[in-house]
Amino acid sequence: MKRFLALCSALSLLGLLSCATGPSKEQQLVSKAVEALGGAQAIADIRTISWKGNLKQWEPEQSDAPGGDARFCNEAQLEGLIDVQARASRIDWVKNFAYPAPRTFTYSEIVTPAAGYVMGVDSNGRNAESQKANPPAHAMSGYRLATSQREGRRGNISGLLLDMLFNPERVQPADDIVAQGRNYPAAAYQSFIVAFDPQTGLPARVRTLDYDNIWGDVTYDVVLSDWKPVGGIKVAMNRKTELNGKMISDFNFTDVKLNQALDTKRLAIPAQASANAAKPATGNIPYQWVIRRQYIGTYLDSDNASYDTKAASPGLRLQELAPGVAQVVGGSHNSLVVEMSDFLVIFDAPVSDGQSQWTMKAAKEKFNNKPVKWVVLTHHHMDHAGGVRAMLADGGTLVVGAPARAHFQKVLAAPATRNPDLSPRSYSAVQIMEVTSSNVITDSRGRQVMMYVMDNPHAKGMMMGWVPDAKLGWITDLWSPGTPMPPKPNPALASVVNTVRTAGIQPERFAGGHGSSAPYSQLTQLVGQ
Repeated sequence: MKRFLALCSALSLLGLLSCATGPSKEQQLVSKAVEALGGAQAIADIRTISWKGNLKQWEPEQSDAPGGDARFCNEAQLEGLIDVQARASRIDWVKNFAYPAPRTFTYSEIVTPAAGYVMGVDSNGRNAESQKANPPAHAMSGYRLATSQREGRRGNISGLLLDMLFNPERVQPADDIVAQGRNYPAAAYQSFIVAFDPQTGLPARVRTLDYDNIWGDVTYDVVLSDWKPVGGIKVAMNRKTELNGKMISDFNFTDVKLNQALDTKRLAIPAQASANAAKPATGNIPYQWVIRRQYIGTYLDSDNASYDTKAASPGLRLQELAPGVAQVVGGSHNSLVVEMSDFLVIFDAPVSDGQSQWTMKAAKEKFNNKPVKWVVLTHHHMDHAGGVRAMLADGGTLVVGAPARAHFQKVLAAPATRNPDLSPRSYSAVQIMEVTSSNVITDSRGRQVMMYVMDNPHAKGMMMGWVPDAKLGWITDLWSPGTPMPPKPNPALASVVNTVRTAGIQPERFAGGHGSSAPYSQLTQLVGQ
């Protein structure tokens, strides 16, 4: 109450000072929204929030076909607690995945202003801290903490609007947001753009302007609907998220209670973990990578998107596999570099343009500054194609499997002014070669690099790489060479063997977009010839 009265006094003083001009359009939108929600006093009186809900999530850049429908990832049941004054929260998850494989993760997240903490296994890509802990637990990276804090502010829309009401000098004009044929007047506040329903005055969506490693500059919206009264205020019981206007998640509250007694111990991070935890990251934060890799349960919780900063020997490196052939290893996703007579061929451009810049620099240092003339993508998924722009910096040709050409024409035409790794430039002149069955790249000395389109269960247009003189194949996602083999064969592994047989090649080894390299015989012993 004291905070509310003090803020009211300050607001009144500001109103007296600005009475000659009156409140701005944006301030009027905010004031109307606060009243529609239940009023500033009712919002300021909220001390705790306890809730339950369910969630479904889809990932557009793990689609079966390039540019196709988003892949259904998971459905989850959640329970949450928020201590408003302490700005601390906890979410308990039971997350049932459909993709990339059926499994269930049960875990909890605690977020405070200074640190974040995860209890339990929440990802296939567990970092070193999680793997060492018993039971599994780890402090959040600065990237994840900052992302969780941002999304927490977005989700507590009544608190965000109260901040806007009491900080009118920070509320800025914003263009109307047009959605489904309707115009919504909007106001900007810090990193958020809030759009309002012109009839009810209620907030309709909360937008941020993000960067996506495939689509470049994107809008990321939480769309608010199904408003119901809860404890003196209105709550949007349904929250959908949209990426560039396409829905990628759907959340429903099943229960919301305000000002319930709270066990603060449930919001406490262990002292040792808190002391060593990362602070919230600042600057260029890969929000979309952090958010959406969690959709499929593969997020590596690290302050470098490419590798685990808490590993014993963190960082990317080139591993020579044969003369003139090197694999990028040391991270979660790999590339393959093949030296030709006067140029380089690189398979896959994973994670980000930052990783691609590292790969280009390391490859040129190793191979006499030769330009990258061919960039071959095994498939279109965001984690293996997200660094494609930087990989094309030398003016190389992009090689993709059919039917991916039209998809990557749109990708390279998309604006990328928010790219944290590259200055804006046009990629409209990039040549894209689409492989329908197989293709060969040959140099002046007769060295060949080949690629074969695969019939596989992972993605349409997927390709296998082949370097004949090294007797080395390149495969991504279907098999991760150098990692433990599953107890039984599966369709993904069988598709690798079938492609080898159909192509009539005789590999001794395979290297992978994940893992490292391994004898091909390991695969045939499991799957059969």
